Amino acid sequence: MEKQIAGKSITVNEEGFMTDFSQWDKGIGEALAAENNITLSPRHWEVLDYIQTEFKNDVPLSIRKIGKSGVVDIKEFYQLFPIAPLKTATKIAGIAKPVSCI
Repeated sequence: MEKQIAGKSITVNEEGFMTDFSQWDKGIGEALAAENNITLSPRHWEVLDYIQTEFKNDVPLSIRKIGKSGVVDIKEFYQLFPIAPLKTATKIAGIAKPVSCI
């Protein structure tokens, strides 16, 4: 299904996750963050960049994996993305919902 965000039409699934990463850009990331009541800081972008790099390398993501990444610890990850951190962060990053998320 199509969704209008940041002045662009993007393809999303029924849960609102983007289905075509090539449509993502920082403007879309900012708009998706705003939908989740998050104002992105440079620290958020560091975490999102890490998530996108892991996605591009076909590495499965989990809270534990992110906590051991050296980029962010679990406590800070929950502070940056307080509600459903992994689901929210991956949605903002423009990638599919991780298998480890319910």
